[in-house]
Amino acid sequence: MTVWRDIVRPETGPQLEHDYVVGQVLGKGAFGVVRLVQDKKMGRMYACKSISKAKLISKEDVDDVRREVEILNLVSPHRTVAGLSQVYEDRMAVHIVMELCAGGELFERIVAKGTFSEAEAARHFRTMVEMVAHLHALGVMHRDIKPENFLLTDPTDAADLKACDFGLSDFFKPGQHFTSLIGSAYYVAPEVLRRNYGPQCDIWSLGVVLYILLSGMPPFWGNDEKEIFTSILRGNLDFSTAPWPAISDLAKDLVRSILTFDSTQRATAAQILQHPWLAAQGAAPDRPLDNVVITRLRNFAGMTRLRKAAILAAASSLSHEEIHGLRELFKSFDKNGDGHITLDELREGLAHQGVLADGEVEQILRDTDVDGNGVIDYEEFVASTVNLNLLEREEVCIKAFQKLDKDGSGTLTADEVAEAMGMAGKMTEEEVKEMITRYDVDGNGVIDYAEFIKMLHESDPHLKRASESLKRGVVGLHV
Repeated sequence: MTVWRDIVRPETGPQLEHDYVVGQVLGKGAFGVVRLVQDKKMGRMYACKSISKAKLISKEDVDDVRREVEILNLVSPHRTVAGLSQVYEDRMAVHIVMELCAGGELFERIVAKGTFSEAEAARHFRTMVEMVAHLHALGVMHRDIKPENFLLTDPTDAADLKACDFGLSDFFKPGQHFTSLIGSAYYVAPEVLRRNYGPQCDIWSLGVVLYILLSGMPPFWGNDEKEIFTSILRGNLDFSTAPWPAISDLAKDLVRSILTFDSTQRATAAQILQHPWLAAQGAAPDRPLDNVVITRLRNFAGMTRLRKAAILAAASSLSHEEIHGLRELFKSFDKNGDGHITLDELREGLAHQGVLADGEVEQILRDTDVDGNGVIDYEEFVASTVNLNLLEREEVCIKAFQKLDKDGSGTLTADEVAEAMGMAGKMTEEEVKEMITRYDVDGNGVIDYAEFIKMLHESDPHLKRASESLKRGVVGLHV
C-alpha cells in the first residue's frame, strides 16, 4: 500500500490538531471522511475533508487532490462557494478545512420537497449561475454540476446555496477543447459524450438542474448509463407531463435556451441572469455581475505605489497551490508564452471577461506594470489578481515586510520606501515623504510593522465582505 507524501505542502508544517478541535463525523466517501472541527483561537466551526493518502493509488489520484486544492484557493472566498479556509498535510492524509454549510445537500432538499416553487427555484438557480460565471471568469470549469454538489447554509427555506466538491474541476483556456468523459450521467452535456467540449458543458448541467428543481425529475431518462446517454443525445425535452403544464412559459423558455444541443448557441451565464423569468420571479440581478478578474485588476490599479510594492512582496511568498490557479490564468492571457502580457494580449484576454473601453485596458496595463517595462510580468499579474484574503496570514505578512525592510531595522525608512516605490521610476523626496505620512500613524517618520499590516490589508468593501463571509464559518463538503 503506497502512502503519498507532500501532496500539497510539506508535512513538517502546522498540523490540523494544533489549530482545531476535531469533532464528529459528518460524512464518509470513497477517499476519506468529513468531520466537524472547531478553530481553537476563535471558536468557529468548520468542516474538514480528510483524504486518505493510502487510497490515492495512482499519480492521477494525487494530481486530482492537488488540483482541487489549487482550484479552491483560486475561487475562494466567494458568496456562491463553500470556501477554503486552510489545508494541512500529515503522514496519513490531506486535510481540507472549509466553510460549514449546516443545511445539507440541495439534493436532499429536493427529495424532501418534491418540487420547488418557481420563486424558490429561481433564487437557488441564480446562485448556481453566478457560481459558474465566477469560475469561468477565473478559467475554471466545474464539470460535475448536480444538486448533490450544492450545500445549503442552514436547514431553513431562507438558506443560501454554496457549491462544493471541485474534485472533477479543471483549468481551461479560451478555445481549448477537452476529450475526457467526466461528470454524472443525468447531467452530462452532449458534447462531453462526443468528447469535444469546453466550459459550456457547465451551462448544460445547470439546465438539467433547473429542470429538476421545477419538475422533480431529470429531463433525460434511462435504466442505465447507456440509455441515459442515448436520451441526452436525442435531446427531446418533455414539457407535457405534470407538473410542466402548470409551469410558466418563461421558465420553459429558459430551460430550452440552456438545454440547447449546439453549445455555441447555448445561453451564456450573462444571458441567463438577464432572462425575463428570473426578473419575473424577483431573482434577476439589478446590475450586471462584476467580473472577478476585472474587479481585481481595477482594485490593484487604484492602489498607491507603496501598497502595490507591499502586495507584490507578499504574493511572492505564497505557496505553489495558492497561486497555481493564477499561473494558469496568466498563461491564458500570455498567448505566445514568453512570460509577459502585452497590451494586445491583455486586450484580447479581457475581451473574454467583459466589456472594457480600450483606454481603460491601456490604463490597467500602465497601473499594473509596477516595474515600468511596458508589459505585465507574471509576478505583477499574480499581485494584481490575487485574492487579498490570502495575504492575511501572519507568516506571509512577516515575509513581505522583511523583503522591503532591507536593513532589518524593523521599520521601513524613507530610503526603503523610495526603493519599494521606485520600481516604477525615480521618486522625488516629496513623494516619498507624502507616502510615509499617509501610513505613518504614530508620526515618527518611518513605517513600522503594525502600520505596514494596516496598509497591506486595506481593501475595497467588496473584498472585505467576502472575507467576513468566509470568516463567519457558516461547511459541509463531499469526499
